[in-house]
Amino acid sequence: MEPFIGTEALARGDLTRGRLRHNYDRIHPDVYLASGQERTLLVNTEAAWLWTGRTGIVAGLAAAALHGVRTVDAATPIEMIGTHTRRRRGIVMREERIEADEVRSNGSWRVTTAARTALDLGRRFPRDLAVEYLDALARAADLVETDVAPLVERYRGARGIPQARSALAQMDGGTRCREETRIRLLLLDAGLPPPRTNITLCDGRDSTTIGMGWDEVKLGVSFFEPPRPGGCAAVQDLRHHELVERVGWTEIGFVAVTQGRSIVYRVRDELRRRMRGAQ
Repeated sequence: MEPFIGTEALARGDLTRGRLRHNYDRIHPDVYLASGQERTLLVNTEAAWLWTGRTGIVAGLAAAALHGVRTVDAATPIEMIGTHTRRRRGIVMREERIEADEVRSNGSWRVTTAARTALDLGRRFPRDLAVEYLDALARAADLVETDVAPLVERYRGARGIPQARSALAQMDGGTRCREETRIRLLLLDAGLPPPRTNITLCDGRDSTTIGMGWDEVKLGVSFFEPPRPGGCAAVQDLRHHELVERVGWTEIGFVAVTQGRSIVYRVRDELRRRMRGAQ
């Protein structure tokens, strides 16, 4: 059951006051949810929208999730653009400028477009975290930096625009997961040449992908989930590595992104060695 406005349910005769009080939880003023129902991000977004009187525009990470980003935590506060000035736990109201071409309809709700969502993420989060979300948004919504550029210019005097420019310049929808975003940023910050992401390798019969790499020296870098013993996954991993080797590439794999210096050292050393050999 979705969240609902209590006074409306009473007026329609759907519930008695006793049932409303005993069988439902009041999660916002006059907004109720069946007792024990899971508070997913979608449920919290619906409840926040109802609390605004159905006038709020879903923004920020909640909007990113609606555009297909899967890494937004269910406990994330729901951002809404609107005129409310009351504070409410679990909801962040933002009274700010937004134009008609920055909003799209999502059923009953209005949601910031992918481009406006990207701008807001870029200007509200620290660069590394912003790029993690931006990569996921770009991948889900087929978004590129030039799609956001008109909004960056439109809001050039707004708070956070310089940091948004920096984050958007690093956005890459080819990045497959947040760990590979972190690896890519480590390499870029260390001064390595920008790698191409989501590279498909093919031997004419089979194909596989690696996270990022440099075509001219056939060096790839990927993040791998911790090894799982046996089963189909192990066979697939073996076939992947055999194909990478068969087409003449070398792939450096990581299962953790905690040792940043070690990652940079390994990749930089191998990249320099291969570039010297190519000369």
